[in-house]
Amino acid sequence: MDVSRNRGLPHFLAHDAGVDSGLMIAQYTQAAMVSENKRLANPASVDSIPSSAMQEDHVSMGWHAGRKLRKAVDNLRRILAIELVTAARAVELREHKPAPVTGELIAILRERVPGMGPDRDLSPELEAAYELLAPR
Repeated sequence: MDVSRNRGLPHFLAHDAGVDSGLMIAQYTQAAMVSENKRLANPASVDSIPSSAMQEDHVSMGWHAGRKLRKAVDNLRRILAIELVTAARAVELREHKPAPVTGELIAILRERVPGMGPDRDLSPELEAAYELLAPR
């Protein structure tokens, strides 16, 4: 995504760098979810407080921990979906033949998510990549 480190690829893997924003907003979205996952990694047990007129000094936070885990795993799937779209774009821009499994994965992705073009709302495409990564 960073033209100073991506060895010749366009800024943000944009279709028309300087005019289109490419995958810049997708990268912002991904960074926000990574930060949220870091926050969710804080143990739920640190928020336990005495209850029941001080008769209980430990309140089970298992339910809250489970909800946090579920959100973190969902975020990870979304992060990986953005990574998949981004990596596919970079491979295609390099115009090198990818490894067979990589090529198959990109072909499956392209059945649901078209390649880059002019700026547009990427949320439906990122959602399609997210669904592609759904557990089976």
